[in-house]
Amino acid sequence: MIQARSLIETGKRIDSVCTVGSYDGIHRAHQKIISEVSDRARIHGMRSVVITFDPHPKEVVKSSKGPVELLTTLEERIVILRQMNIDVLFIIPFTYEFSRLSSREFYKLYIVDGLGAKEVVVGYDHMFGRDRESGIKDVVDLGNEFGFSVHTVPPYYVGDEVVSSTKIRRMLKNGDVERAAEFLGWNYSFKGRVVRGDGRGATIGFPTANVVPVHNKKLVPGNGVYFVMGEIAGSKIPGMMNIGTRPTFKNDGQIVMEIHFLGEVGKLYDSEIVISFHRKLRDERKFDSPEELIETLRSDKKRCLELAENF
Repeated sequence: MIQARSLIETGKRIDSVCTVGSYDGIHRAHQKIISEVSDRARIHGMRSVVITFDPHPKEVVKSSKGPVELLTTLEERIVILRQMNIDVLFIIPFTYEFSRLSSREFYKLYIVDGLGAKEVVVGYDHMFGRDRESGIKDVVDLGNEFGFSVHTVPPYYVGDEVVSSTKIRRMLKNGDVERAAEFLGWNYSFKGRVVRGDGRGATIGFPTANVVPVHNKKLVPGNGVYFVMGEIAGSKIPGMMNIGTRPTFKNDGQIVMEIHFLGEVGKLYDSEIVISFHRKLRDERKFDSPEELIETLRSDKKRCLELAENF
C-alpha cells in the first residue's frame, strides 16, 4: 500500500476506484465500503484508493457537539487499512483553508484531476464538502459532470441495528465494550503510557500500572472495572483495569486509569502499552472500608482469571 500525503506521492495518475471519508473507527460498515473499493478495482483492472484526513476534521472545524473523541488515531487506521488490499492511502492534511473548498472544487482538484477516479464508492449516508453541504445526489451530479460512476453501499446491520460511529461511541461511554466490538469488528483499544501513581494498589495486594492515553483525543470507555489485555513489548498479558475516580480513597473527581496485570510484567514506568477492552465486570463504586474493596477486588480478579483461560 502506497501511503501518500500529496498528490505527487500517489504516483502516476491512472484509472482509479476511490472512496473518501474520515473513517474514524474503520468499523464494519466502513470495512464494507473499503472492501467494495478493493473488489471493484480488481474486477475492473483499476487502482483502489482510500482518501482520508489528518487531523480529523472535527479537530479543525469546531463543533457545538462537544469534544473530539476519536475511535481510531491515524496510526491505528493505517494499520487496519494495510490489511485490506488497498493500493493507495491518500492522507490529506486537513486545514481550515482546505475545509472551505466547495464540493465541486474538492472533487475536481483531488478526485478527478488528481487521482483519475473512474468510480467513487460511498456509504448510504455520505456527506462531504464545506460545512458538509453535499450528499449522494451531489456526488452523482459531479460524476455526470466529470465522467465517473457512483456506487452506493447500503447500511450495514448487526442484528437489527445499523452500525455507526456515533452508536459505538455511546456504547463505549456506557461501558458496553462487548457490543462495541461487534460493531467495530475488533476489540476497542488505545495506546497508553505508564506513569507513576501513588502506589496505593501495592499496599492492598493489587499493584497497578497507572496509564494515560498517548493520544489525548482518543475516547476512553466509561468508568468501571474491565477485563482487558495489555500488549507489552509484543507479548499479551491479561489484566483488570479500573477507570474512575477511586471514590473509596479520594474525592477530587480526577479520572485515573490503572491496570492490575495477571502475570509478571517487570518495571513499566515510561513504557507504552496497548490496552484492549474485552468485558466490563462492574461499575465503579465507593466502598465502606478498604477491606470491603479488597474482597471485591479478589472477586474481580477471579473472574478475570476465568476469562483469561478462555481467551
